[in-house]
Amino acid sequence: MLIFPVMGWLYALTNNSSSQVYSLMTDLDRAFPFVKIFVLPYSIWIFYLYACLVYFFMKDPALYARTLITYVICALFCYGVYMVFQTTVPRPAIEGTDPITRLLAFVYGRDQPYNCFPSIHCFSSYLVMKALYTSSFRNRLNQTLIYGMSSLIIMSTFFIKQHVFLDAIAGILLAEVVYRLLVHLSSTREARRTKPVSQQRQMGA
Repeated sequence: MLIFPVMGWLYALTNNSSSQVYSLMTDLDRAFPFVKIFVLPYSIWIFYLYACLVYFFMKDPALYARTLITYVICALFCYGVYMVFQTTVPRPAIEGTDPITRLLAFVYGRDQPYNCFPSIHCFSSYLVMKALYTSSFRNRLNQTLIYGMSSLIIMSTFFIKQHVFLDAIAGILLAEVVYRLLVHLSSTREARRTKPVSQQRQMGA
């Protein structure tokens, strides 16, 4: 997981305004109210992601590796998109000195509103749900915790006006496609490894 500081550095390099910034806002996005309390699940996202990865590593190192590789591929893809297709989400004016407002002001100040499509928060939150779903250790408790927290984080991106619906859809589809591809490649490699020697010789003949 030491790759995460490097990924954060790459993200910061792309998170600057370019000459052309687009908007993917829809009427659905405008219908979402601004609810600043949702900054709480939004803010713990990275710690939640670390916790999930550690949990996966303890339960199934192969699943952990697949999840981490998927994250890196998806994040690099997102950075590539941010470099050529920047989108933004209008942020509301915030007032107040209460802890929630100050936390939201910190989030807004630390993360410029230019790297939106696809959403990293959304793809990674969906990714840990997907990984758990395909695991051998899935149970009612970990499903409730991980599915619930991931869904809350995804929803938080709408309520604090960090992302729009299309950002989330793109992120979820990205994670789904990359994860499925890695599962397929892993299954193909395993099938070739376990194939009888006589069949391997016939194929090579």
